[in-house]
Amino acid sequence: MTEFEMKMSAAKRAVGLGKLSRRDFMSFAIASGMTISAASTLFASAARAQPKQGGVFKAGIGHGQTTDSLDPATWSNGFTFSWGKSVMGAPLVQVNQKNEAVPHVAESFEPADGAKKWIFKIRKGITFHDGKTLTADDVVATINYHIGPDSKSPAKGVLSNLVAVKADGPDTVIFELNGGNADFPFLLTDYHLSIYPSEGGKIMWEKGIGAGPYVLKSFEPGVKLVGERNPNYFGTTYFDGIEVLSIIDVAARTNAYLSGEVHFIDRADVKTIDMVKAAPETELYNVSGFAHYTAPMHCDAAPFNDVNVRQAIKWAINRQDLVDKILYGYGSAGNDNPLSPSMKYAINAEPVYSYDPEKAKSLLKKAGLENLKVDFSASDAAFPGGVDAALLMAEHARAAGIEINVVREPNDSYWDNVWLKKPWCLCYWGGRPTADAFMSISLAADAAWNDTRWKHPRFNELLVAARAETDEAKRQAMYAECQQLVHDDGGQVVLMFNNYVGALSTKIGHAEFNSDFDHDGGFMYERWWMA
Repeated sequence: MTEFEMKMSAAKRAVGLGKLSRRDFMSFAIASGMTISAASTLFASAARAQPKQGGVFKAGIGHGQTTDSLDPATWSNGFTFSWGKSVMGAPLVQVNQKNEAVPHVAESFEPADGAKKWIFKIRKGITFHDGKTLTADDVVATINYHIGPDSKSPAKGVLSNLVAVKADGPDTVIFELNGGNADFPFLLTDYHLSIYPSEGGKIMWEKGIGAGPYVLKSFEPGVKLVGERNPNYFGTTYFDGIEVLSIIDVAARTNAYLSGEVHFIDRADVKTIDMVKAAPETELYNVSGFAHYTAPMHCDAAPFNDVNVRQAIKWAINRQDLVDKILYGYGSAGNDNPLSPSMKYAINAEPVYSYDPEKAKSLLKKAGLENLKVDFSASDAAFPGGVDAALLMAEHARAAGIEINVVREPNDSYWDNVWLKKPWCLCYWGGRPTADAFMSISLAADAAWNDTRWKHPRFNELLVAARAETDEAKRQAMYAECQQLVHDDGGQVVLMFNNYVGALSTKIGHAEFNSDFDHDGGFMYERWWMA
């Protein structure tokens, strides 16, 4: 899609949403070289593309496994993450297209006591799918489920500075923190934290009953989820129903789209994207954001427990070659800083890890090694082209005296049996809306998803201090030091920042996309409509 086509597509969406007048649209179209007649016809067509209810939206998702569960504390992949955003679940706070935290189940929120306390007012009249009224007690029970002493939920790390949460009447919830946190509402956008009905202080998640846009009709782990529009949803949604299909194999996913079985596929194969773009009634879903592909090393396991080995591997990988040959240009090279360059507080840490086999060799010598042989677990479940990326990395590293033995792991059990368990593997991250949210869930010492097992005292001290710091300059400096420490000492090899690339039928209407996650930030089921 050319720059003009992208701008025209955005202009048509703005017309459909009533945000661009006929006069302004005509001026843009004519200035772009269109005739008055063609521009007028195009405006009329776009004006008809206003959101409307009806139809069943079908999506082919490149994730999902037979061990997937309705338990929100276990959600860990692209098939399950939308469930708490815009399928069965409804969180207290949503992220809008401008990367702002906006109230959702909450009607409002405000800080107190230097942002050590946050007061949330709950929207009145919300009911769960079973008819039960949502109250402050349900919010408290939901949060406690994720932060309890026995919790394995990834959200526990996100909410690590939460000391207590309590109801103050049926419509008010008070969060008490161990330090100030100006970003706290963003933390409650985490997709695990959709609100569930409760009894006796315990949530009931087993039947998938939430307060979200869709009522769960059926769920077959690793295969399919079917939802029906919730007639009592407190927000706005358009589809009468949704079908979410787990299609891990990219060729099968592409064929499902080309045959009309689904309206949308994520994680398109960029090697064949030109063929997909040429399909009738197809729009390329191409969104750059915070997502990235990584190769986490366990810093407590040999040989990765030696920082010289970690750095040697980092210099032995040609990241730009990965961008060119695996992403086909739909992304940018990483530099072992997990924060996207477009994210607030992000820095470009020095030195930039370019491909330098000789430097890698010298670091191996510092570690007392002439050469190195390591196993590297890979699967296309981690990201499209994951195995090819691993083989390419092995080719790069050979010049540095590093022999990478690529272990091809099964797709369907990758997230249960490989990630977080094998000493070196592939991973992907969808990103988070703030620096604190991302580093807390993936790099903090006690984070459930600390997939490098990296525990750096100074980093963890800074992470806590930056969270409470209200002086912007001081906070910037703290986050800068955090990123430099991760870059220099951590085990997270950030291979590349990937665009979200998929295929979307023009039969589906939408507004401007969110960029913090794939699937329109997880909100495609709620925000899109039949055009």
